[in-house]
Amino acid sequence: MRIALVSDIHGNLPALQAVVRDLDRRGVDAVINLGDALSGPLLPQATAEFLMAQDWEHLAGNHERQVLTLGPGRWGPEDAFTHGQLAPEVLAWIATLQPARRYSRDLYLCHATPASDLDYLLDTVEPSGAVRAATAAELQARLGTIDAAVIACGHTHHPRVLRTAAGQLLVNPGSVGLQAYEWDRPHRHRIQNGAPDARYAIVEREHGQWQAQLLAVPYDHESMALLAQARGMADWVHALRTGYME
Repeated sequence: MRIALVSDIHGNLPALQAVVRDLDRRGVDAVINLGDALSGPLLPQATAEFLMAQDWEHLAGNHERQVLTLGPGRWGPEDAFTHGQLAPEVLAWIATLQPARRYSRDLYLCHATPASDLDYLLDTVEPSGAVRAATAAELQARLGTIDAAVIACGHTHHPRVLRTAAGQLLVNPGSVGLQAYEWDRPHRHRIQNGAPDARYAIVEREHGQWQAQLLAVPYDHESMALLAQARGMADWVHALRTGYME
């Protein structure tokens, strides 16, 4: 069983299509979308239509929740733009999605952590803004009673693979659509992957042991940078072009 994990597409349809072309040639058996699929100044409606046509498992991310529940005056610019672009049937579709669930006996899925769609699982942000790998104690607290052999998460846009002392494989495939951002929760910090390529992961079981592969796929990122520029969201432009915050 080879399972592709995609996350944090953020309406970047060309990046998603490049990932799909790549995973198709690798012969995966299933694809799981870990959420934050639409929000951003790019192509939310077209991305939703593409995703709704796939026979994939889909989770809701924090942005799906925010688009549905926050409303005018509380949305950030990305969510406000996205809500205005989405058709009623897309809003109805994302309302059916969950932020976390067990996929199989061996595989547990969550957008961020099992208990929150906002907290980081594999990373910890220091008050200084430095981002470091979570300690074993932090991981144990965040996982709680989840005992699956593989836990897949997204949210941070930071591709990571960790294996706990108990042997659980923790995988964040990174972001399909946005390789850098700045956020003020829990402290102001930056995630910067340093390249514009779309990211995803494949997990598979070989000889009784689960393993993961992190993948980076080039795509026409300049077209998306120019679209973000036309939408007036300057912070996205540099991130899409370079994988860094300006």
